[in-house]
Amino acid sequence: MRLLTVSRAEAIARDIHLFELRDAQGAELPAFSAGAHIGVTVPSGLLRKYSLCNDPAERDRYQIAVKREACGLGGSASLVDGVRAGDTLSVSDPVNDFELAPRATQFLFIAGGIGITPIVSMIRHLESTGQGRFRLYYCTRDAPSTAFLDELTTARLHGRVRIHHDGGDPARALDLWPVLEKPTHAHVYCCGPRALMDAVRDMSGHWPASAIHFESFAGAAAARKADDRPFRVRLARSGQVLEVPAGASILQTLRAAGHRVPSSCESGTCGSCRTGLVSGDVDHRDLVLADHERADRIMVCVSRARAGELVLDL
Repeated sequence: MRLLTVSRAEAIARDIHLFELRDAQGAELPAFSAGAHIGVTVPSGLLRKYSLCNDPAERDRYQIAVKREACGLGGSASLVDGVRAGDTLSVSDPVNDFELAPRATQFLFIAGGIGITPIVSMIRHLESTGQGRFRLYYCTRDAPSTAFLDELTTARLHGRVRIHHDGGDPARALDLWPVLEKPTHAHVYCCGPRALMDAVRDMSGHWPASAIHFESFAGAAAARKADDRPFRVRLARSGQVLEVPAGASILQTLRAAGHRVPSSCESGTCGSCRTGLVSGDVDHRDLVLADHERADRIMVCVSRARAGELVLDL
């Protein structure tokens, strides 16, 4: 973690604020690639992950756009309400779980709401380097709640960006089937609400799995359901049995018991916590595993048991 100075803090859309972070002495910041995120310790003490939205070529600053979630866990409200230009924030080095495929030359971006942030960085990178062609489908409630609206509607992006407003009515949601019906050579990058990502996953099942990429910072809480119940996991190598509470993930339970499991996004989108599954009836809630992997793999950050006990290869 490093202390950075907030050089800019302002609203860029309804309930969305942009924060610009710089080194107080003007030093270059650690490099990042398009799609990367940083961890930020907000005034309340919570650590939250936010996508970088500026061009990776800019080494003098980090930019993040944050939606104030009135019904969230308090991280975004603490940042938006409690931070002003001139303040300092503790920030981690960039990490990228949503990186542009290095050999891809065509990109299909699908964003919903604040999910536009990593994709804006990707577009800025592609625009400045000329390394690939892209199209963007950006779904929001209305124009006032659309971040980066002016930039994305400039003449130079005409024909490459479609912005769709649904007014918050699911019946008016953008029909993405015509976009995904026929696989192309493009790589698909989707970031937004869980419902949007689930829909894109369902409609892209016939695409090569390596060409579909998801990003989410909603965390494991977004994958929880009202009827979640406790269940057990058995660790095949030691025989240890752990009780997973209704309000906790397998990953959290393993950590509490002293087990180290790799993880990053903790929302079922990056694949870092992929774990061997020996047996059990799994309610798979991730956006990573292909159908053929679900018989012997599980993403322990979000998935749960449908019934009975899960036996993990740990």
